[in-house]
Amino acid sequence: MAIKVVDLTEADIPGAIEVIQQAFADDPYFKWVFDSSQFNKQRNYDSLAARCKWGINNAIFQVAKESDNGPILGVSCWIAPHPETQPESWYSWFQSWSLSFSQFLNNVRYLGRGGLRTNRYWIWKERQAEAQAAIWDDPQGYYFCNIVAVSPAAQGKGIGKLLFEAVTHKADKEGTKCYLESSKSVPNVAIYERLGFGMRKEMECRDGEDACMVCWMGCGCSMLFADCF
Repeated sequence: MAIKVVDLTEADIPGAIEVIQQAFADDPYFKWVFDSSQFNKQRNYDSLAARCKWGINNAIFQVAKESDNGPILGVSCWIAPHPETQPESWYSWFQSWSLSFSQFLNNVRYLGRGGLRTNRYWIWKERQAEAQAAIWDDPQGYYFCNIVAVSPAAQGKGIGKLLFEAVTHKADKEGTKCYLESSKSVPNVAIYERLGFGMRKEMECRDGEDACMVCWMGCGCSMLFADCF
């Protein structure tokens, strides 16, 4: 049966979260930003659930599966481009505020952030802002790949490619560039290269003796960034 990519529904959320948690268990950034001795999987689940619910109405949040009732094989979340000259809408502001409030309630419920090292999170956010300021030079904005994950049991079947192409083909038709971040250089960078992404910047997120390298990559219509990778 052919694998299809469809929009995330609330019924898909538990399966989508399971895929995300499995796929990111060995991610360098995940290991760097979370204290494994204090990690709370249920707290992380509830945080991801809040983001999934936000993403249904505010992002391109999709899942890959073989049938309507089949298991989730892959997940992706893309943030749509936002032109520099276009102010944020009240709806978007309210939705962002609602997501932040949901995460605050999770902090209260679990008496903390489930092992998240907040100082490292903000180090990463600073590096991210620096990279985007240096790379994002298109006033019409970018499709930003916020999450892409494939179930370990389903890897090697081209599911990640299908999830990417659902958005990159749309971006090509619009003439809009795409952007992603990855802290797992092997094998991810080579995979993204085959999908048309090119390395734009590599930066270190450092906290004392512990550091995490993050690759910022982009692609555009007609392979605008191909020579950078």
